[in-house]
Amino acid sequence: MYAEERRRQIASLTAVEGRVNVTELSERFDVTAETIRRDLAVLDREGVVHRVHGGAVASQSFQTAELTLDTRQRSATGAKMAIARAALEQLPDGGSIFLDAGTTTNALADLIGQRYSAGQFSIVSNSLPIALSLASNGVSEVQLLGGTVRAITQAVVGDTALRTMALMRADVAFVGTNALTIDHGLSTADSQEAAIKSAFVTNAHRVVVLCDSSKLGNDYLVSFASLDEIDVVITDAGAPASYVEALREHGVEVIIAAEK
Repeated sequence: MYAEERRRQIASLTAVEGRVNVTELSERFDVTAETIRRDLAVLDREGVVHRVHGGAVASQSFQTAELTLDTRQRSATGAKMAIARAALEQLPDGGSIFLDAGTTTNALADLIGQRYSAGQFSIVSNSLPIALSLASNGVSEVQLLGGTVRAITQAVVGDTALRTMALMRADVAFVGTNALTIDHGLSTADSQEAAIKSAFVTNAHRVVVLCDSSKLGNDYLVSFASLDEIDVVITDAGAPASYVEALREHGVEVIIAAEK
């Protein structure tokens, strides 16, 4: 496991549980206590957690830092593939879908291109990698939104994309997120990207969120959807049972994707 991924999971565990200790984290991630202390020191400097004697407690501040696309593609790869496979079960019987930008939605796009015939779905996306993946697999009915490309995520954003989205509807929106909390819902770091995500959520009959467990309990600056707007959350086996139960109590269907 890469250090960045381990730290994201530590941040999520701290946010969900409120407090973590070095010994338990060392056993969970099979690394030395000193490694965990270094991780906690990094997270403390970033304002993600607060160091305390023997561990850390959750920070109440909103996060703003974004990882590069390459870094995110290398993190939680097994969980993301499992989530993408489970998401295939949520595809409509034909019809139209929105595919949000993100590494997990990109994994879903790869599977769609490999398993389904051209023309079976009408797909709209704001992601350059997703559009290229679908096109390279021969999927013909793919519309890439026009607008400004954010280099760090390769997502298309801006007024042109939003004006186009105002005219569109889809049977299912597959949405990625940087974070998910009970109070703040889905959130991300950038307001322009949040606006596109919000349009996907608003203009779809059904909303399926692809969210690996390291994002649960984290909170980013810009909220783009509340739990009331979400139909399904697909996550992995690392999701804390208490958090899964809390989501279900709010009327959200939660699917735990098993890694192969």
